[in-house]
Amino acid sequence: MAQASATSVLEARLTQATGALQRLRQALGQVVVGQGPVVDQVLWGLLAGGHVLLEGAPGLGKTLLVRTLAQCLALQFSRIQFTPDLMPSDVLGTNILVTDERGGRTFQLHRGPIFSQIVLADEINRATPKTQSALLEAMQEHAVTIGGQRYALGEPFFVLATENPIEQEGTYPLPEAQLDRFLLKVLVPSPTEDEMVEVLNRTTGKAGGSLTPVLGQGEVLELMALCRDVVVAEPVMRYAARLVRASDPATTNVGLVKRALRYGAGVRGAQSLTLASKALALCEGRLNVSFQDIQRVAAPVLRHRLLRSFEGESDGISTDQVVAALIEEVPMRPEQVEQAVRRG
Repeated sequence: MAQASATSVLEARLTQATGALQRLRQALGQVVVGQGPVVDQVLWGLLAGGHVLLEGAPGLGKTLLVRTLAQCLALQFSRIQFTPDLMPSDVLGTNILVTDERGGRTFQLHRGPIFSQIVLADEINRATPKTQSALLEAMQEHAVTIGGQRYALGEPFFVLATENPIEQEGTYPLPEAQLDRFLLKVLVPSPTEDEMVEVLNRTTGKAGGSLTPVLGQGEVLELMALCRDVVVAEPVMRYAARLVRASDPATTNVGLVKRALRYGAGVRGAQSLTLASKALALCEGRLNVSFQDIQRVAAPVLRHRLLRSFEGESDGISTDQVVAALIEEVPMRPEQVEQAVRRG
């Protein structure tokens, strides 16, 4: 009886989540033209409570997507335009000397834009490594340390960063330690002809009305909590672990991995595979993860965690090609399990 009650409660939560996500997609579609897979992947990051790196050429709507998402959610939003002269204190904040009414002087924290719930790090690869590293503690621990004092950030906390892969002059590639903090790296493609015509219709005519929030802080936190409740069976979890282990060129049996990679993904990669697949299942109205869910999230989860070797770079082998080889060659179930299933 208790189990039936718990199941009905979970189904009710799933129904509410499905409705909330549908409203959110509809609101995003009022501004963002096309880019369905990109929008879906950003929503995976939102549900999983992870950070997302958006990579694409200028003018493809990366910043627009993040700003529109912030407008659709009743969360605090801030934008940081990363430039070479940006300092860590410009991101985190600093202690300033304040004089009170009696003439006394005390230090008071002037909070930077990191003290928000949705942070848009625009063109993150234009800032120096020193400034980029200011985000590490915030992204990993949802807290920052200023002047020896630790400050917790409000929940939920998301960093949505953009970078332009075309212009390399004056940019600083993100170090592997920071890339690993992003749950997903999403590639933003160019629009189709029909999508471009729709963009022109929307942006060269009368200005549209402003968006109203469709989800509040409590609803976002509930979606994140429900995402954690999505079930991953042990065989599926073991498949995710095998994929990640097979990306290590020192121990793998996948030929392309040995040839093209210097380092593979680590534990955080396996965690991200599991969380992203849970978010995908929830977006599709399911409370269980399949083998196919792991495969669908593998590219955005792993592409920025695989470090290519000199041979891989010189041969032009992309990390997406390596992920495709992993999916093709790593079995969903070990051979002995397959044999037992066939024996039936």
